[in-house]
Amino acid sequence: MFLQVHTLTSYHATLLNRDEAGLAKRIPFGGVQRLRISSQCLKRHWREWLTENTTLPKGLRTRHFFSREIVPRLIEQGMDPDLANKLVFHLAKGMLSAAGEKDAVDKDTLEMKQPVLFGKPEADFMVQLVKQGEGMGDEKAALKFLDDKLKAGKKNFKALLRQAGFSDPMAGFEGALFGRFVTSDILARVDAPVHVAHAFTTHALDTEVDFFTVVDDLAEDEETGAAHANDMELGAGIFYGYVVVDIPLLISNLLGCDPGKWREQDANGVRSVLSSLVQAIARVTPGAKLGATAPYARAEFAMLETGETQPRSMANAFLQPVVFDGKSHPMHQSVNAIANYLDGLESMYGITGERRYVSSMHAWLREKEKGEKPEALETVIEKSLHSIFGE
Repeated sequence: MFLQVHTLTSYHATLLNRDEAGLAKRIPFGGVQRLRISSQCLKRHWREWLTENTTLPKGLRTRHFFSREIVPRLIEQGMDPDLANKLVFHLAKGMLSAAGEKDAVDKDTLEMKQPVLFGKPEADFMVQLVKQGEGMGDEKAALKFLDDKLKAGKKNFKALLRQAGFSDPMAGFEGALFGRFVTSDILARVDAPVHVAHAFTTHALDTEVDFFTVVDDLAEDEETGAAHANDMELGAGIFYGYVVVDIPLLISNLLGCDPGKWREQDANGVRSVLSSLVQAIARVTPGAKLGATAPYARAEFAMLETGETQPRSMANAFLQPVVFDGKSHPMHQSVNAIANYLDGLESMYGITGERRYVSSMHAWLREKEKGEKPEALETVIEKSLHSIFGE
């Protein structure tokens, strides 16, 4: 079962995503350059918004998890700082070694060689485990206790958490939605159920270099010229965005069940996450230069599709770039391109079973013939979730 989210969002003069040279990111498509927003940029801003709008455990992507999250909590609970550092290092070293990583954490700083995504349940578990070790009576007994626990749960870290009774061992909603990728097997890799395409303009790129200066307020009359001069590339356009959610994998990540048994689970929390995710996709603006460009916009078109058929992007609706004719509304032309492309897909492949729900500020060509009446976004989200989960 998949949920597909297609959006069209118009941005004014902005610099939404920069490359290493400070220029707007771009991609050639259909023989012309387009403005582009990377999937990493989009996910970063969605995560930040979701952090403020979900009650699921939050995650921390950091190299300092043991030194800045675990040790301070133990000290706050009354543990001697030296003992806390020794026990946490022993736990961290043993855990990472069991996962195949030698010398992955520094003894003095407790810093890991690379950032890893941990969740609150994992932090709670480690604090609890070290406190239990402290209760064994002395340092030697505490170290042996930790060794026994590590040995019992060495298959993987998730198994170790479940052994301790945590039913939700996932590293926050970030890991559950967007996966947990590491460059080595420090911890179990988490596959991402949310697949995000790079957004790109439905038309050819058109940018302008904005030259600006800064005036020195305390400059003397004879001191001419600007105190500082620089430039930045600005672009405007209508961006097509595409996201796919693998529902069984998402439920498996969030609830720890077998993906094949996703329909048997209590999905109320998952529905809430999906609703918030779609809202983030439609509402949240990625953007550099916030103070200089105020790059805030919302999607003016959103199409949600649910079904078991393999997903397919609508990107090729814009393989031939939209050319604004000065007569039709530019957004109308992009919306119409999606409608016409859908018609073409159906004429070639037939009706493939997707249930489709449209929210749009603009006319939808398929409303009368196909019965796809645009509705409020909240209604569209609710109907799409109902089609996935039922009542």
